[in-house]
Amino acid sequence: MRYEIRVDGQLSEPLIKVFPELDHVTMSGQTLLFGHVVDEAHLYGLLARCQSLGLRILELRQAPE
Repeated sequence: MRYEIRVDGQLSEPLIKVFPELDHVTMSGQTLLFGHVVDEAHLYGLLARCQSLGLRILELRQAPE
């Protein structure tokens, strides 16, 4: 499954490296992290990382394959 996680702000390079399995693009003061998520546990792990870093998630969606 492919997912997109849109977070508030432009993530710095060290923060981007916390998500090595995801690609990213920055636009309009937001960062879009996207990529393949293996299973539900992987998804919850990504969300936990966002929370532990204090990232504000604006949108989470499953993207078409």
